[in-house]
Amino acid sequence: MSPLKQTRRDLFRTLTAAGVYATALRPRAAAAPEAHIDDARVISMRPSYYHGWPTIARRKDGELLVVCSGGRESHVCPFGWVEMMRSKDGGETWGFPRILMDTAIDDRDAGVCETPQGSLLVTTFTSLAYMDYFKEAKPGTNDRFNDWTEERMVTWKAAHERTSAAEREQMLGTWMLRSSDDGVTWSAPYRVPVNSPHGPIPLSDGRVIYAGKRLWHEKRRIGVADSSDDGQTWRWLAEIPTRDGDDFTDYHELHIGEAANGHLIAQIRNHNKAHESETLQSESDDGGRTWSMPHSIGVWGLPSHLLRLKDGRMLMTYGYRRAPFGNQARLSEDHGKTWSEPMTISNDGPAGDLGYPSTVQLDDGSLATVWYERMKGSPRAVLRQASWRLLG
Repeated sequence: MSPLKQTRRDLFRTLTAAGVYATALRPRAAAAPEAHIDDARVISMRPSYYHGWPTIARRKDGELLVVCSGGRESHVCPFGWVEMMRSKDGGETWGFPRILMDTAIDDRDAGVCETPQGSLLVTTFTSLAYMDYFKEAKPGTNDRFNDWTEERMVTWKAAHERTSAAEREQMLGTWMLRSSDDGVTWSAPYRVPVNSPHGPIPLSDGRVIYAGKRLWHEKRRIGVADSSDDGQTWRWLAEIPTRDGDDFTDYHELHIGEAANGHLIAQIRNHNKAHESETLQSESDDGGRTWSMPHSIGVWGLPSHLLRLKDGRMLMTYGYRRAPFGNQARLSEDHGKTWSEPMTISNDGPAGDLGYPSTVQLDDGSLATVWYERMKGSPRAVLRQASWRLLG
């Protein structure tokens, strides 16, 4: 299928992973500690724009970064750019967002991390999915994302025609930006082998590793790439296998975490019929060179973000797109082998256009989770932040 024909759901069709895991053999989840929510608030500052698919990261000096796809009109549109906000006080206050990348097509999910050497890496991917909606649009009609007025159609047409078809195709890709001076200046976007919403993570051995999908490429893959030169260049490291009966193109939006015992955990958004809309998991005990068959961990919800806490436990946070709409978290005390029952971070969403939570731990042990959400009565999505603590 040509990228020009792809919808948002089709964007999630691209690479390899799988294996049916017997539900009866799944380890029982441990009881969850309580999540005490101290505060939940909107942190985005441009209410006239739609914000999507953010990532929060904590630097070694304590500074917090949030990146997202901003400047948008709706969930699918031609206007997305990548922007970043910074907080010097643990998320109490945020600086005004700075635009890092703005191509002539849609710049979507944004990830961020700090490398072991202190550089900053920001990731995104570009999309032409908006074209399918625009082709069918007629004044006075609506689709699942837009009410089509004459003004909107004129604006979309002008945005679309900024570039030629050939130029738009050339802009499609999975991209990274790098800063080696604390985010004062940034490299031009450069292509990387994979994409996932929350981007790569630093490893204890000095590498940076990135689990995701290869998009817009003839050889479609799902797996991991790594960098040994501070994110400047990337090599394909390994594919993640596919379960029998699964279509690898229905594995989406991976994230990776390093457990306290050194094992790597990759979690996968699954849209195959077996365990549909659940999070699957694959593990590696050799630094990401080989991966186990993905299996169900009994978690309905997606996509997930992984974080190792200071006490060595693993935390996963994920969107919950059925009533009560919101975000949940689970803990693992055995390096990701089993996960607790869910804890609620938010449950007041009006519908399913929300999620993609990611989490950091602050110096005092408390947690900050950021997600996007289209709130009740608004056509635009905001960024929300919950400040919370684990009781237990």
